[in-house]
This record gives sequence, C-alpha cells and structure tokens, in this order.
Amino acid sequence: MLPLRVLVADDHRLFRQGLIGLMKTRKDLVQVVGEASTGHEAMRMAEALLPDVVLMDIFMPDGDGLEATAHIRETCPQTAVVMLTSSEADEHVYRAIQLGAAGYLLKDLDADELFTMLTGVNTHEVLMTRAMGAKLLRHIANPPHEAESQKDSLTEREIDVLRLVAGGASNPQIAETLCISINTVKVHLRNILDKLCVENRTQAAAYAVRRGIVQQTAVL
Repeated sequence: MLPLRVLVADDHRLFRQGLIGLMKTRKDLVQVVGEASTGHEAMRMAEALLPDVVLMDIFMPDGDGLEATAHIRETCPQTAVVMLTSSEADEHVYRAIQLGAAGYLLKDLDADELFTMLTGVNTHEVLMTRAMGAKLLRHIANPPHEAESQKDSLTEREIDVLRLVAGGASNPQIAETLCISINTVKVHLRNILDKLCVENRTQAAAYAVRRGIVQQTAVL
C-alpha cells in the first residue's frame, strides 16, 4: 500500500515542523506533501495538491480550521480532513464532524497512536480516541425522534452494524461480533451511508445517536 499523502495545516511553526519531522521517520506510512499556516492557505494547497489527508488545526488566522474543513470537503471530496488540535470543546468536536471531518484528534496523543489512527483512513475507520468519541456521543445524544423513515429503511442487520459502529467498533470487530466477513461489513456500511445520506462512519454514528436510530453506547 502506498504511503498516505499528507498536508499539515497548523499556524504554530514549531509544532508543524516537529510533526513533519516525526512523519519523516515513518515514510512507509506517510508522505508529507505540503504545509500550511492559515486556513485559506490550507484550502489553496489542498486544491492544488489533492492530498489523501489534511491534518488540520482549528485555531488558525485567515480562515480557521473549521472553515477550511468545510471548503476542502466541498472542493476535494476524496481528501480526508482530520482535526489535530488542542481544543476539547464539545462544540468544536460536533461541528467538525458535521462539516465532514474524518476524525478528531488531540495534540497530546503519542506518535504511535497518531500513526495507528492514520492507517485507518484507507478503511474509513473512525479517527477518534475513546475519550473524544464518548464526548461526541454525549454531546449529540437526544431523546429518540424524527427517525422513523430512516430507521425503517435500514434492515435489521444494518441496524446491528450501525449499533456497533456507534460503539466505536472497527470492521474486523464488527465482522467477528456478527459472524460475517469483512467484505460483508463493508457492503452493509456502504448501504447505511447511502440510506442516511452521510459521508463516513463517524457521521453515521453521530446521526444514528442524535436521531435515536440506535441508543447511545460506550465507545470500545
């Protein structure tokens, strides 16, 4: 598998250069193709370079990371945006996922955890630590309502898969739990995304809990 082409967007030069230096030690996994220090610079570079992943800070001048995320998801739909920030604010987590971010990571995670998370981009895994996943679910959970049409369109097996996705399970974990193949899991996930009109499994989990399609559950 080819290394992920990564654009790093952060206005703190020392952090940005340190992160790039760290990534150069794992050229088998990632290839840094550019760096940006403002939101609008990140937008321009994403359009020019079409990276696989943008590691995006939230607090940046000239267009913050959330604004940049919305723009990149619209203009470069094949590019995954992963927030890498110091903000643990509920509203930032929820808003980032609403805008199409593929994950939300904090800057205090260790290097091995970062690389492990990034390997999930190609398989559309939820790029979120347990703590941040739990925070997201707590923030969006509301009493069940307005979900009957979406819920009725899902098969029982798709609801089983969605329930496990909302709990933070990976594709192999879902396959093992339901005694089905990983390819079958992928088919169910594709159908779920299409039926719920969302772009990734993180949004599907958020939507499902918010609309009461599945009950809030602990992230694995």
